[in-house]
Amino acid sequence: MQTGKPLLRGLNVLVVEDEAIVAINLESMLEELGCRVTGPIMHLDRALKAVGEGPAPDAAILDVNLNGQRVFPLARLLAARKTPILFATGYGREGLPVEWQTFPVVQKPYTLEQVARALETALASPALHHP
Repeated sequence: MQTGKPLLRGLNVLVVEDEAIVAINLESMLEELGCRVTGPIMHLDRALKAVGEGPAPDAAILDVNLNGQRVFPLARLLAARKTPILFATGYGREGLPVEWQTFPVVQKPYTLEQVARALETALASPALHHP
């Protein structure tokens, strides 16, 4: 049963996460919110290729650290395409470089409600694009 919020229903969300259990849980949360999930993509190079070649998602949830690589090249590409971004990290906002700290963040482990609120914030804040 979908309990999605109207703003999130039907939203195509790109999930970039390298931990399988976390990715599966996040995918389940997003589906419960009524979103369509692209991914999860577990490697930075694959995510860059998918975003570069495919249609832009409506929003993206990005794990900050992907197998030891920082996700910011992908975040720059998405921001240039005006895609709302939400960062997911175990380190919270303090784990982001200064230039990305204004973007919505969920700290792992997160709840469905935290993901929903952060996605709504990302969607409502078109000014949250990297310079």
